[in-house]
Amino acid sequence: MEPMTPLVAILCPAIAAPLILMSNKHPNIRDGWTIAASLAMFTLVISMAPTVLDGEVIKCTLFQTIFANVILGFKVDAFGLIFAITSSSLWILVSFYSIGYMRALKEHAQTRYFFYFALAIFGALGVALSANLLTMFVFYEILTISTYPLVIHDQSPEALSAGRKYLAYLLTSGTFFLFGVLMTYYLTGTTDFSPGGIQPLHSAPQMIVTVMFFCFLLGFMKSAWMPFHSWLPTAMIAPTPVSALLHAVAVVKAGVFGIVRVVCYVYGVDLMHELGLWLILACIAAFTMIVGSFLAIAQDNLKRRLAYSTISQLSYIILGAALLTPNGIKGAMLHIPFHGYMKITLFLCAGAIMVATGKKNISEMAGIGKQIPVTMLAFTITAIGMCGIPPVCGFISKLYLCFGAWTSDQYGILFLAVILTSSLLDVIYFFPIIYTAFFREPEGGSRSSTVMMKEAPLFILVPIVITAIFSIIFFIYPNTLYILDLTRTAIADLGFGGA
Repeated sequence: MEPMTPLVAILCPAIAAPLILMSNKHPNIRDGWTIAASLAMFTLVISMAPTVLDGEVIKCTLFQTIFANVILGFKVDAFGLIFAITSSSLWILVSFYSIGYMRALKEHAQTRYFFYFALAIFGALGVALSANLLTMFVFYEILTISTYPLVIHDQSPEALSAGRKYLAYLLTSGTFFLFGVLMTYYLTGTTDFSPGGIQPLHSAPQMIVTVMFFCFLLGFMKSAWMPFHSWLPTAMIAPTPVSALLHAVAVVKAGVFGIVRVVCYVYGVDLMHELGLWLILACIAAFTMIVGSFLAIAQDNLKRRLAYSTISQLSYIILGAALLTPNGIKGAMLHIPFHGYMKITLFLCAGAIMVATGKKNISEMAGIGKQIPVTMLAFTITAIGMCGIPPVCGFISKLYLCFGAWTSDQYGILFLAVILTSSLLDVIYFFPIIYTAFFREPEGGSRSSTVMMKEAPLFILVPIVITAIFSIIFFIYPNTLYILDLTRTAIADLGFGGA
């Protein structure tokens, strides 16, 4: 039954989705399906890690397409499993958080919300475990369509406008993605991922292969690289758990995951060097890192500041892959789960602040550290981790990225300077939030409000505490959830040995 494990894992949220709809009149049962599916999916995903680490390949073919040598199916490798473990583990915590958040705010259409949330995770896991570009494209588009109703959940004019922008960007990007898939098949006769790249591409016309690379880049607009980033801050109109889904669990992670897949498993290190594409990609990432950080500094709304932070942080992953060094790629792969746990904590804290205090803007948050200390302590822990400061896991992935830049053959010092500058900018936009929360007194100096304030409900607070704790655990023991071993295996598969 082991070859069926990827399919069963992916089907967990797909099966839960209609059961959620059928339980519309029974909220506890409906929410129970969500929790059960998330637990089952994570159990199945994590169970595949020992097999992959033993060097075995888990393949599952759905069916043969009309194209020769092209199937719709799944292949579980170390890199895909890193993303799968990240998304499946965080879905458990976001599910609990969503239950508390939606009930605390008495949100409408909760059944619809959980239905599409399940479909979104279905799409994300399908992307993670895809055996080839065609399967990835199918699930990539499922992810786009299923998250649209979540973005417009409020159904206000502003939300509907944000949804239109969201679809305009991401459906357009899907067209470029499909064109890249078709060009790959035309040039090579396959769309299967191959460690080190698809070899027939090396003999294809360089101009066509270069154009195809830009098609893939535009196809992965979900990674929010500049100038194709504005859909992401606009989508912050969505409920906070959706923002967490967009930024930490599924959508943007699928974008950067796709770019790393193309760089390492379609083009490969040698071809990226030969065509000079690594430098173009690295410059795009460096520009996005710096400009995204400056835009974050200018935001007063907490969720928008976190959104621009995400834009910047995603490009750390892109830059690490573009450097084409073992440490750079390792840093990129590690930053996927580490950033996921840190950023989801920050967004969940933003929601908890709104539930507990009703405040959304940083300028209004003077003194809330004394009113909701657990929430703000979790925020502080993961904020310093985003800056690359120990003892939080962001230090580890950024350290590898710095090593990767230092050992790069060309322009390494320049990209190292970019990483360090961006990390300094992280401090500039995160630390004022911490200072405002803990060291500024509320206007008027009233202490009565401090006594009345309390933390958000436990369904909201407990997931925040868990993700913050794991952000520290990953620093102390990076191999938690097999993350470090899987990264080493992925690097070895790419031909870098045990670096």
